[in-house]
Amino acid sequence: MRQKISYLLFILFTLVHTTIAQDLPKGMTVEEARNMPFYLEHLKAGTSARQMITTPPPYTQLRNAAEWEEIQTLNITWTSYTPILKDIIKAAQQQTRITIICSDSLVVKNYLTSNSVPLTNLKFVIAPFNSVWARDYSANPVYGKYVDSLFLVDWIYNRPRPNDNATPVHIANAWNLPLYETTVAPWDLIHTGGNYMSDGFGTAFSSNLILTENPSKSAAQIDTIMKKFMGINRYIRMPVLPYDGIHHIDMHMKLLDEETLLWGQYPVGIADGPQIEANLQFILSNYNSVFGTPYKIVRIPMPMDKNGKWPNQAGGWYCTYTNGVFVNKTYIFPTYYQQYDTTAFRILKQALPGYNIVGIDCDNGSSPIISASGAIHCITHSIAHKDPLLISHQALPNQCDTGSYLIKARILHKSGIQSAKVFWTNDTLIGFTAATLTLSNAPNNEYRVNLPALASGNRIYYYIEATANSGKTMQRPITAPLGRYTFSVNACALTTQIKENEKSINAASVYPNPASAITCIPVKSKGTQNINVTLKNTLGQTVDVLYEGVVTDGDKNIFLFADKYSKGVYFIEIKGEHNTVVQKVLIR
Repeated sequence: MRQKISYLLFILFTLVHTTIAQDLPKGMTVEEARNMPFYLEHLKAGTSARQMITTPPPYTQLRNAAEWEEIQTLNITWTSYTPILKDIIKAAQQQTRITIICSDSLVVKNYLTSNSVPLTNLKFVIAPFNSVWARDYSANPVYGKYVDSLFLVDWIYNRPRPNDNATPVHIANAWNLPLYETTVAPWDLIHTGGNYMSDGFGTAFSSNLILTENPSKSAAQIDTIMKKFMGINRYIRMPVLPYDGIHHIDMHMKLLDEETLLWGQYPVGIADGPQIEANLQFILSNYNSVFGTPYKIVRIPMPMDKNGKWPNQAGGWYCTYTNGVFVNKTYIFPTYYQQYDTTAFRILKQALPGYNIVGIDCDNGSSPIISASGAIHCITHSIAHKDPLLISHQALPNQCDTGSYLIKARILHKSGIQSAKVFWTNDTLIGFTAATLTLSNAPNNEYRVNLPALASGNRIYYYIEATANSGKTMQRPITAPLGRYTFSVNACALTTQIKENEKSINAASVYPNPASAITCIPVKSKGTQNINVTLKNTLGQTVDVLYEGVVTDGDKNIFLFADKYSKGVYFIEIKGEHNTVVQKVLIR
C-alpha cells in the first residue's frame, strides 16, 4: 500500500514539473533538492516508464565520440530562451539536421517563419519535457568496434525532472538507435552532460561533482561503469570551483581536439581563476594527451557580466566563452558585449581554422540565459554520425631544417580504407601536392608518409583526406581545404650545458592561496638538480614531504592537496642543491 501511495505521489510530482517547464533553472530549486532522494528511489526501483537496456553494451572496443567529430543531428528542447534556440537553428541547419523536442511543432514552425528562419533540416519529436537544459539530460553517442554499431548511453539525470530524464527514449526512437542506461545496480550512475567531456579515444574529464552525487560508489566503481558503458579508460577529475555553483566543467573548459584544451582565464587572483589554473597545471603535470605528449592550451578570457561584476561578487554572473558547441564545420559560442567578444572571436578563429564561427548573444533581455549559469553548450546535444570515417592526427609542431617530416594518422572505417593522402604546400596560391599515406601499423590502423625537407624559413600547410571502401570520403581537419594544419621550418640551435656553480632554485607564488583543494607550487630550476619540497607548520616542524627527487632545467609544478591537512598557516620549503626558498600558505 505504501509503495502505491509513493508511486502516485511520484506521478503527481512529474505532472507538476511538466507544467512549470519554463521556470526551471539549470540548478536545483529548493523543492527539487527535497524531492531528489524520492525521485532516485523510484527511478532505480524501475517505476518509471523508460524502455531501455540496463546492462552494459555487448560490444568490444567501445568509443565515446568526441564533440568535434561528424554528427548527424543536433538536439534541442523548445521551451525557454526561444530567441537563442532560434539563432542556434539558423546557424546549424546548413550543417546537420536539428532534432527539436517540443509539445507543438506548429508553434515552433510559426515562430521560426516569423523570424525568417527556413523550415529546412528540422526533425520534430513531440514529447513531454521539464526544462531547456538538453546537454545535461540527453544521452551520449558511443560506437562499438571504434567506428561501428552506434548507440546511446544515458545516465540518471542529476535533477528530479522525470520528463527530461526520459527524453533520450524519444530521441533514440526517433533515430532508431539502441539506448543503454545506467539505472540499475551495480551500474546506477548519476551524472550530467555539462560536467563531462571526452577526447574520443578513452579519456574523459569531469569535476569531482560526480563523486559527490554518487556517494555510495567509490571512484574505482565509477571508473568501471564509465569503461563498460562508454569505453572511458582514463577518467580525469578535478576539484570543483568555489564560485561555480553548478560545478559543470563546460563553464570554464572545452576540448577542441584530441590534444587541445580551450581554457577559461580570469585576471590574476580574480574569482575562480586561481583554482582553475591550479587544476590545469595538475592536468599538465600528470597527464598527457592520447598522443603521449602534453596537452596544448588555448587560453580565452572569462568576461565580466554586463553590470561589471565577476562571479565572486554578489549578483555576478558566470559569463564564459568555453560553453560552445561543434556542429560539423560550424562552431557556435556565447557572446556578451563587444569589448570582450572581439577577443574571443579572434582566439577561436585562430584555434579552429576554417570553421564558420558564430556568436549568439547570451546576455540579452530581462532574464538572459547566462544569469541561469548556462549558455550554448548547455542547451544543445548531438548524435554522432551513424557512418563515421575517423581520422585522428597529431598536428606537426615546428620542425628543424635537418630532414623530412613524418605525417602519421590513425584512419578507420567499418568497410576498410581504400586510399589515404596528405595534401601539402608551402604556397597556398599555387595549390596542394598529394602524397600517399601507406598503412604502417595494421593493428592500430596507422598510416604514414614523409614529406620532403625544405629550407629554413618555409611554412608548410597540409590536410589529410581518406576514402573508405564504401566510397565515403572525409578530411581532417573537417574544414579542409579551407582549414588546414601548419608548421614552420626553422634552423635549430644547439643547447648549452649549465655549470654546476650556476644551478639555483626559485619559485613563483603558490596558488590558489588560501588553499582548499589542488594547490600549485610553481618551481623554476636553473640546471638539473635534486630538490626537496616539504610542508612545515609554524613551529618549523615537517608535516609532509611533497616532493623528493630530480628536476630538470626549466619549470616544474609540485602539488599540495590541501584538503588532506588541518586548517591553518603553513610554510612550503623548497630546497635545492645551492639555495632554499620558503613560501607561506593558508589552508582553509
